[in-house]
Amino acid sequence: MAELLRSLQDSQLVARFQRRCGLFPAPDAYVQKYIVKNYFYYYLFRFSAALGQEVFYITFLPFIYWNIDPYLSRRLVIIWVLVMYIGQVSKDILKWPRPSSPPVLKLETRVIAEYGLPSTHAMAATAISFTLLISTVDRYQYPFALGLMVAVVFSTLVSLSRLYTGMHTVLDVVAGVLITAVLIALTYPAWTLIDRLDSASPLFLVGVIAVPFFLCYNYPVSDYYSPTRADTTTILASGAGVTIGFWINHFFQLVSEPTQSLPVIRNIPPLTADMVVLSLTKFAVGIVLTLLVRQLAQNLSLQVLYSWFKVLTRNKEARQRLEIEVPYKFVTYTSVGICATTFVPMLHRFLGLL
Repeated sequence: MAELLRSLQDSQLVARFQRRCGLFPAPDAYVQKYIVKNYFYYYLFRFSAALGQEVFYITFLPFIYWNIDPYLSRRLVIIWVLVMYIGQVSKDILKWPRPSSPPVLKLETRVIAEYGLPSTHAMAATAISFTLLISTVDRYQYPFALGLMVAVVFSTLVSLSRLYTGMHTVLDVVAGVLITAVLIALTYPAWTLIDRLDSASPLFLVGVIAVPFFLCYNYPVSDYYSPTRADTTTILASGAGVTIGFWINHFFQLVSEPTQSLPVIRNIPPLTADMVVLSLTKFAVGIVLTLLVRQLAQNLSLQVLYSWFKVLTRNKEARQRLEIEVPYKFVTYTSVGICATTFVPMLHRFLGLL
């Protein structure tokens, strides 16, 4: 009897350790077979779902910075980071399950282990579209009704895609939209402060690094491993890197024409072939350099952490351990943020693309 109790206590200790490290096995996921009956809706909502994923943000946000307006990108990144962090943490605190399958058919597998409420796709889409609308309405001359329609259509398509793909309930989506609306309303008075982050004290950079890293390392513990903590670390680290990059540009005067923080009415320039070619060239150059820095930072940080914790490099599951996953993700995407805001514009200037 005593041996049985000791065995039970040992297993409980192991389970707690696994949860702390994020190694507790996730529920079994299975792939369902399906037949597409309406290809229009299928491709529309699969594409709309991609607008709320990493591939969109890693392209859209840098494109805004490199080709349109750094003033807008600063606001977009900070609000996006805030909204996404609250959404991700809310999921792992509430632990609201995703829709049961069956009856729904789940078309995505990567995030199937995450909880459901709120929908961070809906939160991110709402935050990006309406932050962009609010930030441009008094800065550029264009019909407000047109901007509002684009924001509503964008956020609606992404939100509906979560229902179509079977990843969220209506409650998940509505909660995500409402939470984002409240966050935008509460933070709007501080948006002018966001515009001045690049001129903050050097001590501010310590907080920019320390606070996000602390939040990632003390992320709510889940009963099994899911990509939520890793995604949250990626988001917070990217925001930290972008903020540091803006500060470096201001402090060392790397920006040739300092962006005015106060709204300035501008005319939207006409779209020409030369402008399109230049924009695509700047984007291609920037993405290539950013991906190279990402790969380099990831490899170096993993090598250091594997050596420090004496882990075999071929042990892929070790990346999911708390003490490895958070530092390597944080170093990698902080480097990405700094590269995108500082080194890419320097390369653009060197190549004569500015």
